[in-house]
Amino acid sequence: MNDKIKKLTIAIDGYSSCGKSTFAKELAKRLNYIYIDSGAMYRAVTLYCLQQNLIKNKSINKTQLLNSLKDINISFNYEPGNQVFEVYLNGINQTEEIRSIEVSNNVSPISKIKEIRKKMVEMQRELGRNKQIVMDGRDIGTVVFPHSDIKIFMTADPEIRAQRRYKELIEKGQDINYTEIEKNIRERDYIDENREFSPLKKAEDAILLDNSHISVKEQMIWIMDIINKKINED
Repeated sequence: MNDKIKKLTIAIDGYSSCGKSTFAKELAKRLNYIYIDSGAMYRAVTLYCLQQNLIKNKSINKTQLLNSLKDINISFNYEPGNQVFEVYLNGINQTEEIRSIEVSNNVSPISKIKEIRKKMVEMQRELGRNKQIVMDGRDIGTVVFPHSDIKIFMTADPEIRAQRRYKELIEKGQDINYTEIEKNIRERDYIDENREFSPLKKAEDAILLDNSHISVKEQMIWIMDIINKKINED
């Protein structure tokens, strides 16, 4: 591998259910990089809150949550056998649980909390301090790693994102209504774009990727071309 490729920090931001994780995971595998799904970290915090009854009817016991931050430990593990990046919450594999519709319906209010975002950003920066990382989320290129070597901002039509999410959940055996999925996506878009602290927005130097009608294979060809041009420039 080219030595310059070994030293890149790649930030991938964008809307929910637009394929950021699939894209970032595949890229990390190709580059032999560490992959960090920052969204999974907020989902893990949300799952913790649900488990501890800190969320009731979307009302968050913020005081108790902030007092519990020290008790929340999130880690990642790559499982080569299944080729999946597992998410652990306090030592327990919660990779599937954090993707439930209940977590999806509550994660945006959790991610709006300034103290939560500050804590997650600290963890994310520590994970990426040695570079050789692909991290996806909502504010990676704008807040977490504003000096990333490559920044990608991903989007797709809301209806297409809803269809993808619906198919994913159905394949996992979840009984879910498509209308609820689309409503959840549009609500999350609004919350992500309009939150006071670290709103979702495209960094000025980020490259836009609308993957509404582009396959993962085509996206990989596209991003590897960008990476090759980057290392030849430096």
